[in-house]
Amino acid sequence: MKLRPRLRVQQSRSAFAEGNSRWTNLDLDPVPYHLRKWGPVSFISYWISDAFNAATWQFASSMMAVGLGWRDSLIIVAVSFFIISFVIAGNGAVGAIYHIPFPVISRASWGFWGSYIAIVSRVILALFWFAIQNVNGGNAVRAMLGAIWPSFLTLENDIPEDEGITTTGMVSYLIFWLVQLPFLCIHPSKLRWLFMVKSTLVPIAWIAIFIWAFVAESGGGLLQQTATVSGSKYSWLFLANMTSVLGNYATLSVNQSDFSRYSRVSAKWQLLYIPMLPVVFTFLSFIGIVASSAGHARYGGDTIPWDPIELISHWSSRACRFFGAFSFALASLGVNISANSISAANDLAALAPGYVNLRRGQLICGLLSWCLVPWKILSSAGNFLNFMSAYAIFLGPIAGIMLFDFWVLKDRKYDTLALYQRENPTYQYGRWSVNWRAVVAFIVGVVPNLPGLINSVNAKIAVGVGVHPYQFGWLLGFVATSVVYVALSMAFPARASLVDTAVMAEDIYDAREGDSGSAHDQEKNRMGEKVKL
Repeated sequence: MKLRPRLRVQQSRSAFAEGNSRWTNLDLDPVPYHLRKWGPVSFISYWISDAFNAATWQFASSMMAVGLGWRDSLIIVAVSFFIISFVIAGNGAVGAIYHIPFPVISRASWGFWGSYIAIVSRVILALFWFAIQNVNGGNAVRAMLGAIWPSFLTLENDIPEDEGITTTGMVSYLIFWLVQLPFLCIHPSKLRWLFMVKSTLVPIAWIAIFIWAFVAESGGGLLQQTATVSGSKYSWLFLANMTSVLGNYATLSVNQSDFSRYSRVSAKWQLLYIPMLPVVFTFLSFIGIVASSAGHARYGGDTIPWDPIELISHWSSRACRFFGAFSFALASLGVNISANSISAANDLAALAPGYVNLRRGQLICGLLSWCLVPWKILSSAGNFLNFMSAYAIFLGPIAGIMLFDFWVLKDRKYDTLALYQRENPTYQYGRWSVNWRAVVAFIVGVVPNLPGLINSVNAKIAVGVGVHPYQFGWLLGFVATSVVYVALSMAFPARASLVDTAVMAEDIYDAREGDSGSAHDQEKNRMGEKVKL
């Protein structure tokens, strides 16, 4: 019993935690002025860093592997990111205005206990994707070790073939995981430098590969490939692959506030994502197609090297193999933190704020990733796309509820203090602190996708046409949930949650006394900032 107090994390001394330690800690509190260090360059670096990863490289190539042409694949990527960029910008603006993370924001629409539905849904999916990025990073480390120590690649394999990984793969996975571990201990407010480094080094390597593809083989022959399917099969395949792309960044459609809360600039900067994301991600997918095409033309073989690490392994220069693989290892490291470990950490902190802060949450995420055997998920292009689709059907509805709650129903007005006080009636939504409107809307958005999800997990279970809603699961879930949530909220309004005047974190910080409050005021005066809705 004496050890238990030592397990508790530091509780905030701000007014937000007074009598409410069950719902917050220092990391969940609104970000004070002196920690708001992210400006436009930081956010641009963040997204460039996030875009450069193996999954982006494989977007279009995975689609071509299942029967679509390269133009179709790029159109899907462009349209998907154009759609989701609005959601990312809209939900990211909430964090930039109120400087609070996703778990706290979700209380405004779900209620305090109801928010656990959204939090648990996101933390499970963030853990899965964190584990998958570990596999991508491990594969890159394997190529790096093979370039330095060629005999490493021929080590005897003691792992059964049906496990989807070899001994060298497992060793590489462990090495990447260990290298990543120290970065999980860094507070998000201090991660700007990592994204800036990645957004400088990785693009140089990828553009060099792009140039090589055209110089070596004039882009290869895949640029002449057209779709091998037509009619209704083509249409459903088009929608299924769009869902896969949306699913890959479905987490960031809800968790952008986990980073935008550190913004020192206006929320209008979040609009930058709308033109930027479709252009950047489509170009990177095109690099993947061209490089894989050139690799197939030069090195031959029965299969096309859609996996960039497989392509790199054919290069004769050991130095090129090492640095090429290093770029993908760095890419996996950066995206794993920006899109997954921070998300999981915020959610775990919200579930147990007395014992989990961001550092502990990220470490827990790292440990749990071993339990998910992610190497099996990535064993084929089909499995990769199935996982992405499954990933999307839960977060589409959550993103829709968040977006329309803030911009339509609440008219951009939240009471920040009430989001930390369950006894405050504003976001109680009844005796059980669950907003039944959000729960009903969430069920409406998810249930139609369940037959298709079951079929994707076990193809022996026939569901007939029930598979089709799942093929455009993110769009269906987002639209259906948003419509039902807005309709129910207007028909049965939760009047207590509609505040006349927004209560900002600054209002609470300015009103409180103490050393931290004085520091806050001094920082505000030094920066000369004003928060505007």
